[in-house]
Amino acid sequence: MSAEPLSLSQARALLLSPLGPVARAGRDASRPRVSFEFFPPKSDEAEANLWKAVERLAPLKPEFVSVTYGAGGSTRERTHRTVTRILAETALKPAAHLTCVEASRGEIDEVIQEYKAAGVTHIVALRGDPPGGSGIGGVYQPRADGYANATELAEAISRVGGFEITVGAYPEKHPESPSIDHDIEVLKAKVDAGATRAISQFFFDMDAFLRFRDRVRAAGIGIPLIPGIMPVSNFTGLKRMSAACGAAVPDWLAMHFDGLDDDPETRKLLAASVAAETCARLQEEGFADFHFYTLNRADLVYAICRVLGVREIAQ
Repeated sequence: MSAEPLSLSQARALLLSPLGPVARAGRDASRPRVSFEFFPPKSDEAEANLWKAVERLAPLKPEFVSVTYGAGGSTRERTHRTVTRILAETALKPAAHLTCVEASRGEIDEVIQEYKAAGVTHIVALRGDPPGGSGIGGVYQPRADGYANATELAEAISRVGGFEITVGAYPEKHPESPSIDHDIEVLKAKVDAGATRAISQFFFDMDAFLRFRDRVRAAGIGIPLIPGIMPVSNFTGLKRMSAACGAAVPDWLAMHFDGLDDDPETRKLLAASVAAETCARLQEEGFADFHFYTLNRADLVYAICRVLGVREIAQ
């Protein structure tokens, strides 16, 4: 049986309770550092929505904003245009995603040089997913003339020089990895190749993330490990994304959203509450950096940042 949807007043009470996330998050006097991820638009309407999100979040002065790269390199040109426009028209620091798939080493090296010439100084180096989920047995297969993985890609970016290099981390194990230990070995190799920070896949199992943090540090990996935060307002979409990347969806989260398919306003309030609670506990564990997967929608992320004490900074 589905749970009864929360009323708006009940959801607000959950968010604003003296023991709730608003009271707990942002208690540290220092201002948390935030960054935002966008994806390149596929249409004129989507481009307008993207720039509304950029304009809404820009006054919060994030450390950087990243722009994703579609599966199989399908958005390469749109990613480049979006990054260079952010660089030209805003004061934001853009980070361009770059992947290994469907491109030769020479083609990728050319993209790196183009970013350097444009003044981009930060690249998010990822192996990437095969186009359409292709690959033998559903497993990624690198091109013979391409970079095989994110470690090789980070090495290529390092050879050019002048870039910050961000890589991915998987606190609940990469879907193709045999173990967390293997993932940590891969992360260490990426650091040795030049990675300067790691951003985690989104997660909802806090204990799993903290165990991963402890194991990363025990392995001698000292670069910043930034938690990736996914505000959830579309639970159906979340389940689809979680299945693809291996992130667990806890029963308590499913119960929060049960019966709310036709109640978007309550879903938004719950999304803000869950994300703020996650950030509050991470702050208690010493984290001061948060990377938000915005899905090109600014309102939820803006509200969560306000809860954390991140306010607009005057020019």
